[in-house]
Amino acid sequence: MVDLVQMKIEKNKIYQHIHILDKREQEVIRSRFGLDGEEEKTQREIAKELGISRSYVSRIEKRALIKLFHEYYRTTSAKEKR
Repeated sequence: MVDLVQMKIEKNKIYQHIHILDKREQEVIRSRFGLDGEEEKTQREIAKELGISRSYVSRIEKRALIKLFHEYYRTTSAKEKR
C-alpha cells in the first residue's frame, strides 16, 4: 500500500515537469511509467513500438530522467528560497 502511494507521488512529480522533455523523451517516459493511464511498458516493448533498439530506449530514458531530476530540484530549490 505504501509503495503504491509512493509510486503515485513519483508519477505526479514526473508529470508536472514532463513539458521540458523533447517529444521522443516524453513518449518514452509516458510509456515507461504509464503516465497516461496506460500500463507501464518495458524498454523492449517501447523499442518495438518505436522501431528502435532497447539500448537506445534505455539511453533516452536515462537522459530524460536526468533532465526531470534537475528540473525538479531546480524548481524545488527556487521555491525554498522564497
